[in-house]
Amino acid sequence: MHTPEALLDIHERSQRNLEKLLAHCRPFGVDEVNRSLEGFGYPTIRLQLHHEISAQEYWLSVLHGRMVAEETEHLYPTIESLEAYRTRVAGAIADYLRGASAAELNTARPMTTWGGGVKSLMPAHVILRTLTHLYHHQGQVVAMCRLLGKPTSGLDFPLL
Repeated sequence: MHTPEALLDIHERSQRNLEKLLAHCRPFGVDEVNRSLEGFGYPTIRLQLHHEISAQEYWLSVLHGRMVAEETEHLYPTIESLEAYRTRVAGAIADYLRGASAAELNTARPMTTWGGGVKSLMPAHVILRTLTHLYHHQGQVVAMCRLLGKPTSGLDFPLL
């Protein structure tokens, strides 16, 4: 059984990593964060970071019975704007977890997802999916940073 406290702890640790990655990317110039690199689904650092955050927002909206799946990347042209977006979305997820009961988090219920499909999903699994998704794309951003000559490390899930 997943508890709200445990999921909140995992969420906060993951957000610290994303915050560190954004800080690492802050010195990049506009051209660098928008440079297309082959081999990535989202070809730029900015689009990768936006996708990480917007996917969290999307899944939170699904948990709330709506589906926010708008194309908003143009609203976040800088690392600073992405950090503000991350802060807002992370706060909303933390608020959701603080208000959810263990029973709510561990009970599957019908949810409408992309394309109008209805699936029986457990909210705890939805939250965990956003966190594994974050690390998948974080690895891609780290690889992009390396390709641009500015490698980073220390962004694995924090144990402490």
